Amino acid sequence: MPPTQQTARWIVPQRNPEEEAVLQRELGIPEIVAALLVQRGYSDPTQAEKFLNPRLEDLHDPRLLPDYDLAESEILGAKERGDLIFVHGDYDVDGVTSAAILHRFLKSVGANVETHVPHRMREGYGIHESPVEVAKKKGAKLFLTCDCGISAHDQVKQAREAGMRVVVTDHHSIGHTLPEAHAVVNPHRTDAEYPFAELSGAGVVFKLCDGLTQALGFPREKYHRAFVDLAALGTIADVMPLIDENRVIAKHGLDRLGDTKKVGIQALKDNSNISGPVRTYDVGFKLGPRINAVGRIDDSALALKLLLETDYSEAKRMADEIEVLNSDRRDAQQKMIDEAIEIVESRHLYERYVMVVASRDWHPGIVGLVAGRLTERYRRPTFCVVIDEDRGLCKGSARSIPAFSLVNAIRAFPGLMDGGGHTMAAGCSFEIARLSEVESALEAHAHEILTPDDFIAAYQADLEIRPGDLTLSVMESISMLEPYGESNPEPFLIARSLDLAQINPTKNPAHVQVTLRGEDATTVSAVGFSMGERFAQTRVGNKIDVLFQPKLDDFRGRRVKWQLKDFSEV
Repeated sequence: MPPTQQTARWIVPQRNPEEEAVLQRELGIPEIVAALLVQRGYSDPTQAEKFLNPRLEDLHDPRLLPDYDLAESEILGAKERGDLIFVHGDYDVDGVTSAAILHRFLKSVGANVETHVPHRMREGYGIHESPVEVAKKKGAKLFLTCDCGISAHDQVKQAREAGMRVVVTDHHSIGHTLPEAHAVVNPHRTDAEYPFAELSGAGVVFKLCDGLTQALGFPREKYHRAFVDLAALGTIADVMPLIDENRVIAKHGLDRLGDTKKVGIQALKDNSNISGPVRTYDVGFKLGPRINAVGRIDDSALALKLLLETDYSEAKRMADEIEVLNSDRRDAQQKMIDEAIEIVESRHLYERYVMVVASRDWHPGIVGLVAGRLTERYRRPTFCVVIDEDRGLCKGSARSIPAFSLVNAIRAFPGLMDGGGHTMAAGCSFEIARLSEVESALEAHAHEILTPDDFIAAYQADLEIRPGDLTLSVMESISMLEPYGESNPEPFLIARSLDLAQINPTKNPAHVQVTLRGEDATTVSAVGFSMGERFAQTRVGNKIDVLFQPKLDDFRGRRVKWQLKDFSEV
């Protein structure tokens, strides 16, 4: 029997003992924690201390946001005059939480506000003409966007021609020109002096309202307590890098989510079986998908109402309705994934640099999830689109790998495709008749950028360790690196030449429990999800190298447990 090989490249950076020693001495932390900080780019003790202990006081001055002064003048001016402020959000978690922050804040300071989030099926991505007309008919004097608007040139012009002032707040990538709004608050602007560009849409409005709080002379601490939970929901669910301000927002927001007074979030937590501390996993895989499900297959207004509700019984009724929608979303998603895999396999699309899959029967609100699954499975940038023959368009979503920017790819063909978004996730549309042309253009573009190595799965490991290094106290110190997420992943560690002492199958043959023993005689328990078949091909007594994530297991007493990600026989 041939030895079992690792399934991905393990990238192990060089350690810097001198910088690690400085952190150990200055911060009084274990060697492994110091090494993990250095690998994450925090070799300066002051910056490392800020990372380990993120404080709301360290948030940047919101007045540094581009056009902040103009936005403040427009918003507070409308408030003082009693003008109707029409808030326009988006249908995903970031857009709904952004809208909820603005609505709750403006109401709390006495503004006249009405808030709208779009219906994905009827209005589509961004700002549709219809809500601008609704705002006009209602007599709105200020049209205020959140998590959208940076590419809505025509709609901004429409609002201005209707006699409204327009303030755009957004965090998406900016095209060649800005919309002609009275203020455009986006940290990605090329003329921005703001120190951190990677805020979520919810983060942008959280900081904007922080500035307004100061301008009104209200206590910032009270404001932060009231709104950082919503900001964290949007930040984490939108997969923003959890560094700098986003780390501060996520850390304190997760703490607030644990004891939030917002009954809508309480109801979502109850339906998600979340009790005790809330972690990024809970937001990314429980709370976020439930909020997103509403906008994906129904009307995101329900999610906004939930986040604005003040009566728990009514919130629970809405959360239960969302639970049904989320179940329907999961069923439809799996059906679409199966169909998409069949298309990829039958057409050998996995041999291309970019995969484009299309169907007339798919739900447009779920194609982004399907694109994500295909990208994970085949390690290819993937465009998943719905063919809408009534409108003559293909519309869909794309997900990518680190070496390929989707927003740059879409903008490379302005006469062929429309769309925008982020490097790793974007939306697009194009004429049905040009589907094959789009496939060819994207393929040619990818060949200019990607190499075959970019398609090979790779794990960026942090350190090589001995099993005895991971004591319970060290693991508790490692937990200071939380919250984990984009740009601050859970540590990946490597241990070499371990004895495979036991292999214990579980009730599900796909998963396996194993006992490993190091050269220092330390014995550890490890779990290998979806590794049952691979371990069946090796033998107890063999030596293996393992790539794993260390976990604290509180089942029947606290202990260290390893979650295996890959292994190979020595």
